[in-house]
Amino acid sequence: MRRVVTGRDATGRSVFVDDAPIDPILTELAPGTEWHRLWGGDVPPTLPADGTPPDQPRYFPPPGGYRFGLFTLAPDSAPRPVVADPAAARAEIDRQLPGMYDFNERDHPGMHTTPTVDFDLVLSGEIWLELDDGEERLLRAGDCVVQNGTRHAWHNRSDQPCTLLVAILGADAPPERA
Repeated sequence: MRRVVTGRDATGRSVFVDDAPIDPILTELAPGTEWHRLWGGDVPPTLPADGTPPDQPRYFPPPGGYRFGLFTLAPDSAPRPVVADPAAARAEIDRQLPGMYDFNERDHPGMHTTPTVDFDLVLSGEIWLELDDGEERLLRAGDCVVQNGTRHAWHNRSDQPCTLLVAILGADAPPERA
């Protein structure tokens, strides 16, 4: 993955600020799954901008914040590791993807609800989207979904990885139901 960033110099002229590869984030608990955090901020952007990456300390944005990235999910059939130290593996995720697993449900692995509006576009592969009541939809390359703060889980039941382009907008949301 290569990211090219533009901005404006001190005279207001358009310039290339950065052109570099973005390494995927990999974790022990999710082998074959990759996250590319490409851009984001915790407040709405303002222009003109010099191209300096905004602060985005947590994976999911607060109200008014935004995230842009790629997410590749390994097939469900991919071998799962035996994790010798689950606490260390969770600490690794919290360090590399702060807040990512804060919304996951312990009693239903993969199911989560975030206070965000997510725009997800399947770039390659296919993936099943499961909602609250177990209803599912199959999404293939070219399909998109708009998640409006809904409880959901992703399942890759194919034998190939699935890559999604994700744009996530932080939203005001009431406290979760009990």
